[in-house]
Amino acid sequence: MYDPERTVEFEFVRATENAALNAMRFIGKGDKNTADAAACDAIQGVFDLVDIRGEVVIGEGIKDQAPGIFLGDRLGKWGPNSPRFNIALDPVDGTTNLSKGSPNAISVMAAAELPHDAKHPVMRNIPSYYSHKIAYGPEVARVLQKEDPEANFLDSPLKETLQRLAKILHKRVGDMVVLVLDRPRNQTFIDAIRQSGASLRTIADGDITAAVAPSLPDSGIDLYVGIGGSPEGVLTATALRALGGEIQLRMWFPNPEAKAREVSGVPEGEIQRIYRSNTIVTGDSAIFCATGIIESPLLPGVKLIGHKAITHSILMRARSRTVRYIRAVHDLEHKTIHLRSTRREKSV
Repeated sequence: MYDPERTVEFEFVRATENAALNAMRFIGKGDKNTADAAACDAIQGVFDLVDIRGEVVIGEGIKDQAPGIFLGDRLGKWGPNSPRFNIALDPVDGTTNLSKGSPNAISVMAAAELPHDAKHPVMRNIPSYYSHKIAYGPEVARVLQKEDPEANFLDSPLKETLQRLAKILHKRVGDMVVLVLDRPRNQTFIDAIRQSGASLRTIADGDITAAVAPSLPDSGIDLYVGIGGSPEGVLTATALRALGGEIQLRMWFPNPEAKAREVSGVPEGEIQRIYRSNTIVTGDSAIFCATGIIESPLLPGVKLIGHKAITHSILMRARSRTVRYIRAVHDLEHKTIHLRSTRREKSV
């Protein structure tokens, strides 16, 4: 049986690889927008050569007016019979880290194939800039799916959530490790984790790797909690569909003005809804891939050795629950990247 998802999945890896290679020269240069633009240019260039109809339903760059690939943009050749995909992406998750030369920067994409007669996207665009999120791994997700599929950790005191998860994981609360994005808006979570006795880990940037970490067996992270970007939440949900973990997510607003601006006309019930991975990405199709730019809990970064660059990528498919780790060696004397801006190949 013809499976378009299997046919094109490695093109997504090629795109994030090229984005990482095109952005790596800006590591530590203090110019996050130029780095992001370089990654976008490389991703667009790859898909200019790929026979799909890809519509970006989760883009980036809008929040801070950075250059980016935006909601509604098209990727692929868009032939009349090409397979249709919803696409979510963040060409550089961790732009601030990249600009400073700090750890935790990746290029990441996700996609879901649309049925031929689909009238609506299969990836949900969360309209708020930020969301309150909790992400946990497969062991917790399996138990909750069996015992309490509607468990709500967003409204429960974090201390109680940690106690419940520790019991599921057969740990003491003091042995639990919780990862939080280090932002003033997350200080209440940081305080609660410290008061509970659990171990706290913080990161300066890179919301996706942080939220995926509890679902990776060697990460040493049990729980991710905090308020971070909504687009990153959708990308995380796609990865968790393949890894078997779970996310709970609800829109969050720093003030009433932001709420009025971001979700005008959206029913209050929808604003207060708790989304989970299968309501963020519906259907059975989900591809997630990422390439490390600077080392993170998810992936090593690009390594330059002489005239060669080594990239590390991850590729997941929800249908088969296959997770591939891909190490690629690129000879920089021969490697070229096709860019959208020039419509031609360019040396790295």
